[in-house]
Amino acid sequence: MDPVQTAIMANRFNAIVEEASSTLQRTAHTTFVKLVQDFQCALANAEGEAFAYPVNTGVSAFIGLSVKGGLGDIPISSLKPGDCIITNDPFSSDGMVTHMMDVSLVHPIFRDGRLIALAWAFVHASDIGGAVPGSIAPTLTETFQEGLRLRPVLLYREGVLNEAVRNILLDNSRISSELWGDIQAMFSAMKSMDVRLGQLCDRYSTQEVIDGMDATLALSEARAREVIAEIPDGIYEFADYIEGMKAGEFINIHAKMTVTGSDLLFDFTGTDPQVLAAFNYVTGSTTHPYTLQSLIYYILTKAPDAPRNRGLLRPVKIIAPRGTIINANFPAAGGSRVTASTRVYDVVLGCLNAAIPGGLAAAGPGMSGIIVVTGRDRLHGGKRVSVINPICGGGGGKIGHDGIDGVDNRSGSLLTVPAETIEVETIMRVQRYGLVIDSQAPGRWRSGASVVLDLENTDVEAVMTVRGMDRLKFTPWGIMGGEAGSLARVIVNPDTKDEREIGKIDVLHFKRGDVVRLITPAGGGFGPASERDPELVLADVKRGVVSAEKARAAYGVVIRDDFTIDMKATEAARSAMIKGNNRFSHCETRQAFDAIWPIDVRAALAVRSFDYDASVRATLVRNTVSRFIKESKRATLDLIPNALAEENRLLQQ
Repeated sequence: MDPVQTAIMANRFNAIVEEASSTLQRTAHTTFVKLVQDFQCALANAEGEAFAYPVNTGVSAFIGLSVKGGLGDIPISSLKPGDCIITNDPFSSDGMVTHMMDVSLVHPIFRDGRLIALAWAFVHASDIGGAVPGSIAPTLTETFQEGLRLRPVLLYREGVLNEAVRNILLDNSRISSELWGDIQAMFSAMKSMDVRLGQLCDRYSTQEVIDGMDATLALSEARAREVIAEIPDGIYEFADYIEGMKAGEFINIHAKMTVTGSDLLFDFTGTDPQVLAAFNYVTGSTTHPYTLQSLIYYILTKAPDAPRNRGLLRPVKIIAPRGTIINANFPAAGGSRVTASTRVYDVVLGCLNAAIPGGLAAAGPGMSGIIVVTGRDRLHGGKRVSVINPICGGGGGKIGHDGIDGVDNRSGSLLTVPAETIEVETIMRVQRYGLVIDSQAPGRWRSGASVVLDLENTDVEAVMTVRGMDRLKFTPWGIMGGEAGSLARVIVNPDTKDEREIGKIDVLHFKRGDVVRLITPAGGGFGPASERDPELVLADVKRGVVSAEKARAAYGVVIRDDFTIDMKATEAARSAMIKGNNRFSHCETRQAFDAIWPIDVRAALAVRSFDYDASVRATLVRNTVSRFIKESKRATLDLIPNALAEENRLLQQ
């Protein structure tokens, strides 16, 4: 297909999915879908490769998804017009679903008796049953605790609803009517895509539309290869940690990126085994976009005209060993898998930073906390499960630009729920929601400011869960001499005699009048702080996010009481500053950890743990790491086998 026609087809396809995504949002029922925007739809070809993906509404985490796994064991040859498959099972969908709360539909689109495309949509269901309201708590250890799991099954057969399947789904949800409303919204989006694709076939021809799908995918691949080819050939390694729910538990995400011409290989060998917590997710046998978000965003930044589709991932291969936290086996819990995927985002970004001269960006806040509250429904009686807000933190500084206050690049598509909506729909009162002064990580390009949110329970009782919390121990890293970021904190009943700091929230029970304060992390800075334009420092001081004291201490910028810069004093202060020159800047806690556990040794520990039974791997890793830390003993490759064997022996006693 010639370039002009390819561009026309790509724009037509994009218009179809944008309209469908907007339809889904406008007809959805739950706050988390219609306001936060945790949903999406897309079009895939008959082989399951997504060739069109929206950008204006919904999440961007699944650009380039393969939806073929959503068919499960249903033969593609058995599909008929009017069929619709439903699933929320990561295991039998080969990772098309990454955790069970993402209820997904696949609808075949036929033309002249021929299957020409698959429409896909998902919504994050605010409750599918399980041990806790909202179905997600970080300490859940098995998929069975997280609610109903449906392997791919026909919800509609030739347009006829399977009432039994619907009833099974809704009988297990605490918010059945709202869940069914969201599913109906997905049907609306799929009907829109079906009709519009048919109209496109009417205007051109069925074969020309199919050829347009292939050409659009090929165009994205070509643009991606152009970007990748500019990265210097070589092998680049990076590692970072998820902070577990147990004391001293640090879960390793490790990657090696190999660049060969216009081809990329990401090898996650050395990543820790799946854990007895809800941080796991499934990516199956495909190159999964959920693992490569930062790479996809980099490609689209360099090639903004590339269509958003699976062609972007054709030059990329992933090795994600089965049984690791990023490609877990049944029956791993995965409700809070956003914790792991956020750290994977940082690790892939770290590999890119190591490869690209001059660097790209510091780590973002590394947290995407989703707050869910259950309490009395004052309007309708009974209990109500509500998503309060996603809460992220200050974005990392990047080459040529500051990070954004309170917003992370990775989670920027998730929107804030207005305080008025929270207070109408739930029993929580928003006492405070704002930016934290002096929380920005200094750098030539500083990070964004972190966020503080104070919530008060106004009823007899309430239960809160927060998934995705992290960075309470290891700060986000800075780059190219920029400073590391700040940590998250959780404080119950702040500024009272009952004040206590509790760390990560699992399931938090409130009494009337209890308040929880959530302070997010802030990402790292980019470049030495002493090289920041003094006028930019002054602007932050005038805006109230940086104090005059911090301006002098961190940036060497001396600001007078009348908000003018004392240039002579500034020059003197800056001449005394020591410029950092490390490509990556870690906090002291992370540096002390790395001194005992170098990243190559830590990766070797993860690999050797697979010599043992799956049921004990995570425990062996945690106990071995803790022993060396407790003894302040540097771990080495030759010590790993005996250390694991000893911990295994202790477990068997």
